[in-house]
Amino acid sequence: MKKYAVIVAGGSGTRMKSSVPKQFMIVHEKPVLWYTLERFLRVYEDLKIILVIPKDFEEEAQKVIGQTAAPSRIEMVYGGATRFGSVKQGLARAEGTSVIFVHDAVRCMVTEKLIQRCYQQAVEKGSAIPAIPVSDSIRLVEGESTKPVDRSRLLAIQTPQTFRSEIILPAFQQEYKEAFTDEATVAEAAGFEVHMIEGDRENIKITLPVDLAIAAHLLGKKSRDME
Repeated sequence: MKKYAVIVAGGSGTRMKSSVPKQFMIVHEKPVLWYTLERFLRVYEDLKIILVIPKDFEEEAQKVIGQTAAPSRIEMVYGGATRFGSVKQGLARAEGTSVIFVHDAVRCMVTEKLIQRCYQQAVEKGSAIPAIPVSDSIRLVEGESTKPVDRSRLLAIQTPQTFRSEIILPAFQQEYKEAFTDEATVAEAAGFEVHMIEGDRENIKITLPVDLAIAAHLLGKKSRDME
């Protein structure tokens, strides 16, 4: 079965307070995006990456692709105005019956084991949505007051959200809705059941400067452990 990874690299760096999008920030002499691409390239030799980028950063993306172990397996496309639109652009390049991963470019700590587990479950059940239990106390805002929420019933969702092509491709043919916060919500709106899978707490999304520092620490630790 064919394998595709749609890597969404549409961030602008606003919350990082930087003119450089977070996916191109340097960690241990490599851009964040490079680590993400390498993880997927290593795990399956027959996997093709569809990298979705902002049009203004084509040159930077090409440089990162050129640094990877298999540039020929990476195709670059421009993103849309929303995440939904960007993912749809990437999905349009997938061909035939396949398993498709949709992953945030700035989740550079994703492990090969998680990618493999998502693939295996998607083959068996149709989808695999990584999720971890919420550990913080949560409160729901209602007007000017708040009330506690039972966190034991909550999950924090990660990527790669993984689907068989016969689920995710038709799901993205529907019109965009603001309620589409991720690919799972799109699939559910199209009438498909989605299945959770245990995620990984180190599979963090780099959004704020502190996230970049955490990723640098974790990547450095992994490098030392391999020496």
